[in-house]
Amino acid sequence: MYELVFWRYQEGTYLNHQEVYENLVEEEQPVEGLEELPTTLIINRINSLFSKWERVDENSWKNNSGPGAFHIRTTPQSIKIDCYGTEGKTMDLFVDMMEEFKCPLYDPQVPERYDGNE
Repeated sequence: MYELVFWRYQEGTYLNHQEVYENLVEEEQPVEGLEELPTTLIINRINSLFSKWERVDENSWKNNSGPGAFHIRTTPQSIKIDCYGTEGKTMDLFVDMMEEFKCPLYDPQVPERYDGNE
């Protein structure tokens, strides 16, 4: 499994990315300084991007014509996508799509946030 995590800071706010990740994902606590995300809109966008994939349930998709599956978990401030056997170019689609919502990728495996403010 490979995790992709997205959130958006409020204007002028810069926090420790790993601490934000732990609060959002591990403890599911709201983080002061983060924007609320239009999660329904984002899920709808993902659903249309992956319309050829089988939607297994409300938050899970699988690719019937190749490798890969993913599961999405949302909080009001974050989107976490767990990728299972998903190709890199597919994961890039998530990164590009979330850029539309001004939510850069946080990669907890590295750990690094790709927001240009490093």
